[in-house]
Amino acid sequence: MKTDNTKNKKSVIFRLFKNIFEFYPVMFPVVIICIILNAIISSIPAVFMQNIIAIVEKNWHTGDWNAVGGKILHLVSILVVFYILSLISSIIYNQMMAVINQGTLKKFRVKMFNRMQTLPIKYIDTNNHGDIMSYYTNDIDALRQMISQSFPQLLVSSITVITIFSIMMYFCIWLTLVVVIGVVVMLFVTRKVGGGSAKYFIKQQEAIGRLEGFVEEMMNGQKVIKVFCHENESKADFDKINESLFNDANAANRYANILGPVLNNIGNILYVFVAVTGGVLLVTDAPNLSISGLSMGISIVVPFLNMTKQFVGNINQVSHQINAVVMGIAGAKRIYDLIDQEPEQDNGYVTLVNVREENGQLIECKERTGIWAWKHPHSSDGSVTYTRLNGDVRLFNVDFEYEPGKPVLHDISLYAKPGQKVAFVGATGAGKTTITNLLNRFYDIADGKIRYDGININKIKKSDLRRAIGMVLQDTNLFTGTVMDNIRYGRLDATDEECIAAAKLVGADDFICRLPDGYNTLITENGANLSQGQRQLISIARAAVADPPVMILDEATSSIDTRTEAIVQRGMDALMKGRTVFVIAHRLSTVKNADVIIVLDHGRIIERGNHEELIAKKGQYYQLYTGAFELE
Repeated sequence: MKTDNTKNKKSVIFRLFKNIFEFYPVMFPVVIICIILNAIISSIPAVFMQNIIAIVEKNWHTGDWNAVGGKILHLVSILVVFYILSLISSIIYNQMMAVINQGTLKKFRVKMFNRMQTLPIKYIDTNNHGDIMSYYTNDIDALRQMISQSFPQLLVSSITVITIFSIMMYFCIWLTLVVVIGVVVMLFVTRKVGGGSAKYFIKQQEAIGRLEGFVEEMMNGQKVIKVFCHENESKADFDKINESLFNDANAANRYANILGPVLNNIGNILYVFVAVTGGVLLVTDAPNLSISGLSMGISIVVPFLNMTKQFVGNINQVSHQINAVVMGIAGAKRIYDLIDQEPEQDNGYVTLVNVREENGQLIECKERTGIWAWKHPHSSDGSVTYTRLNGDVRLFNVDFEYEPGKPVLHDISLYAKPGQKVAFVGATGAGKTTITNLLNRFYDIADGKIRYDGININKIKKSDLRRAIGMVLQDTNLFTGTVMDNIRYGRLDATDEECIAAAKLVGADDFICRLPDGYNTLITENGANLSQGQRQLISIARAAVADPPVMILDEATSSIDTRTEAIVQRGMDALMKGRTVFVIAHRLSTVKNADVIIVLDHGRIIERGNHEELIAKKGQYYQLYTGAFELE
């Protein structure tokens, strides 16, 4: 499992930097070059120090201080040039890194949001919304910190360590071995302590997602919590999740806080050991073992001590960035998990097009004519047929299950001719809403067929199928914008006049005109400044402006008072005229005028007929209607 985790981390890191390079193919390499140049320059003062001390040491007894001063000035001048180059490279990479960092995060947010728009409804239904939100907040922030801080610091420290190690080997191999032994001890401690903190930092990241999901759920249900006096239970549930986050975060930071002081003290001890070893080598006049062939002297020991501090300091910097890197990798992995989610599959090839009628034939055209047709290409002979959009919907022996082995619908067969009103009646869980979800292909059936105007809906592109079906849900969703914007959401190319006509049709125009700014009144927070009935009327107007031949009304009037319901019902009657309508309602008075009433029980059709026929049968519908049997 450790091997798998290591491979996963490596693949995430590789993919992340591959993406960054793809986003910024010129800027990113320039940044890396500048960072490397800056790191190398920050390591070379030791070489200059060694040369300066060697010059002074060599000329100590000669007294030729003018020559010494000239040589030292020459070395200092070169060092100043290097520092100027370092400053320029530092400015360049910091400026570019800011662009790369924010640009990369922007592109990842776009990738995530675009992928979300392609995901099936099942993903949204089965995942906590707050946890999904944490992808855009906590995970993106962890990635930001890794890209903007940890990555540059790790690269600088790594290059610095390699450069200093090379200089150390050049000066004295004996002293280098002492430093290597100390570094091995530091790496061992880092692996033990840092590994523990990494595990808990990943858990912390996941716990934050759970906490945000819970808080969002509580905010959405705050009225229900207060109505049922559930505050104490909510606090208790929050405390459990918060305690879990505390434990993970506490363990992670406890490990991380131990690591710094331990490594600093190991570094101090190592400094002492290097100083003692250097002193011993000087006193004993031991031969120097080095790549350069330089003899042991003060000019070797003094810069070596400075290099030891710099070396240890950069090792500490690397260890301190481990936690941020681990959190960044965990955030990147979660982001890639969302981006890699399988999009909603759509193999449909039948599309919805505008047509005009000439000599009894349907001719495809670009302009909006108000006449629509299904464009059906045939691969067998290359021909194309056009079928007028009428709204004829039929189900044949449909079976469905959300989870394997748990069937929800059994052998459902029904038809709705153009202009017919079909009502579904049954207890919660009977399968009413499931049927409407299948018509929109939010889920695909396990067996059977569904045909729209004689065409199998699996052959129809999902976007075109959904364009041909209007839907009004029990739970209204209004978006930030004006009332006009929300109505136009049903058809983005609709004119203001068409939106107003749709509002008048469903009886929404009266209350909209009484709003402070009429149709330009701003709606925020899902219409918190409107009543439930008003929100529902706007959502119905939104469906009306789309003008589809098939309408699905999923308990559309269940949240509306009796007076408002009467207004809506008149508008709905006008809206439903000439359209195929599927109605789900618990108020049986709203389905009395349906052409066909389907009574469902545990996913099966147990009765069908119009109101008078079902009353005459005195079956379950009769019992429901007369109150002898409750819907729930």
